[in-house]
Amino acid sequence: MDILPIRRALLSVADKRGLLELARFLAARGVELISTGGTARLLAEAGLAVTEAGRLTGFGEFLDGRVKTLHPAVHAGLLARRDRPEHLRQLEERSLAPIDLLVVDLYPFEETRASGADFEHCLEQIDIGGPAMIRAAAKNHAFVTVLTDPADYAGLMTAIEEKGGTDLASRRQLARKAFARTAGYDAAIAAWLGEETGEMLPERLPVAGTLARSLRYGENPHQRAALYAGLERRPGVVTARQLQGKALSYNNILDADAAFELVAEFADPALVIVKHNNPCGVAEGGDLLDVWRRALACDPVSAYGGIVALNRPLEADLAEELARLFLEVVIAPEVRPEAAALLAGKKNLRVLETGGLPEKGGTTPLLRSVAGGFLAQERDAGSLDPAALRQVTARAPTEAEKQDLLFAWKVVKHVRSNAVVLARGRATVGIGAGQMSRVDAVEIAVAKAERERGARPCVIASDAFFPFPDGLVAAIRAGATAAIQPGGSVRDAEVIRAADEAGIAMLFSGMRHFRH
Repeated sequence: MDILPIRRALLSVADKRGLLELARFLAARGVELISTGGTARLLAEAGLAVTEAGRLTGFGEFLDGRVKTLHPAVHAGLLARRDRPEHLRQLEERSLAPIDLLVVDLYPFEETRASGADFEHCLEQIDIGGPAMIRAAAKNHAFVTVLTDPADYAGLMTAIEEKGGTDLASRRQLARKAFARTAGYDAAIAAWLGEETGEMLPERLPVAGTLARSLRYGENPHQRAALYAGLERRPGVVTARQLQGKALSYNNILDADAAFELVAEFADPALVIVKHNNPCGVAEGGDLLDVWRRALACDPVSAYGGIVALNRPLEADLAEELARLFLEVVIAPEVRPEAAALLAGKKNLRVLETGGLPEKGGTTPLLRSVAGGFLAQERDAGSLDPAALRQVTARAPTEAEKQDLLFAWKVVKHVRSNAVVLARGRATVGIGAGQMSRVDAVEIAVAKAERERGARPCVIASDAFFPFPDGLVAAIRAGATAAIQPGGSVRDAEVIRAADEAGIAMLFSGMRHFRH
């Protein structure tokens, strides 16, 4: 049995989009309509013949509407196999009939949670009967069609019009979608209760996402890819409004996310330029136009084709400057109309407006796949209390050096390990990223600095301790006058001695920022 006609349908939805059109279509083809509550009233008011579920079950809604479809009269109609005479005989003995189509969505728990509603209100928006019916119909998809999304109504009507019913392949696809919907719904509830109880990393970690958009390809053209929206509504690339430009690529999304998360670290006006998931220029403080020029000066070669992120609204004067360089993406909390007009001529430039900045922490863990599973961890929300920094050298940093050290420490947190950042005047002058040796990271940062503005003088930040003095010595030779690092090496004394011999200041943060 492949093409199955639809003779009896149960409709019960919170989202009424397209419902009347579907119901009228079904009624015009002789389909018996069963419904509940507000959906039944809507259909009746539209002049459609509808059987209220309470008449089917012999029970009206009770317990404040918590119980209305949890009854054998509903579930037997959904679960009975049409190829088993014994099932059909048992239905007939109880004066029941099969249900061929289920159109059900779920109470808007996710939207209620996102609105900031209190615990009790969120609790009441957890649907019980809906998931039970959906799972029953999806399990029995050999004989039952289940719709959980108004986007699928048109396809159903076309199938009925052209074929007289639905085929097994489409019913199976709709069943897969139905099970994914209930799984995502349960994941959202579990995550919410995890927040309430403080369990971010429980014994079972349900993961759910909703397709935001399909991508042309992944990191490379031979890889398929898609972007999914997760449970946490965090301002950033996923929730941003794209004002112009081509569709974002997989790599664009990764780079724009990295840039925006870094720029959100700063309280003062700041700008970040990212290339291949690493910052290649960062500056903070003052007029954003000046901040842009200072950030760009760090590595203008790498900035070509990069991603720019701001933590302030994009104004026209900066937009005019940005338009002079080939960039892939500009992302900001707000884009002023005058700025948008100036960038409109750059047809390939993607401009994203997020409406806000992300908080340092987060309510859901960061995930990375590994063979056979995935790793989960909290976001690196670690920040320094300047008063808690430990001076380990004879010389203390000057106030200007300390400001640069704190700035560089925020940047190095977002650079791939091994990571080193050279900074001056709250702007990067050299960045060494992703090296197997910390000395190599220093030497790359120094080379970048000397190619553009020169490293001398500067401060240095290292994401983890210096295992030997050699990396620090290389930075000192290039002009480093102060350093910040976590400390904790068995050779800390040797590294401190090298700093004292050179007369530089060094602070231990006591906090590591590996980023793999």
